[in-house]
Amino acid sequence: MSMLHLVNKSPYENGNLSTAAGMMTDGDQLLLIEDGVYAAMKNGKGAALLDGLKVSVLGPDLAARGIPEDKLVDGATVVDYAGFVDLVEATDKVQSWL
Repeated sequence: MSMLHLVNKSPYENGNLSTAAGMMTDGDQLLLIEDGVYAAMKNGKGAALLDGLKVSVLGPDLAARGIPEDKLVDGATVVDYAGFVDLVEATDKVQSWL
């Protein structure tokens, strides 16, 4: 069973990203939203945790925080709201890490 893991908190604020990354298995996806998008920044606190994971980042949340796409870790996919819905539909379950 595949799962979409949603992280909405900055890795500078709490350990939710670390917990989510540790729980991910093959076929799972990670979507960074709200302040969680800071985790996808190159050389940031969360960057090493994302290595080898299927990571998407919500584009409108990047834009709201002034983060350009070229500042993201390699392999991160930027999605819009329709892409968010597509990720939900493509997985069996959704887990929000609050």
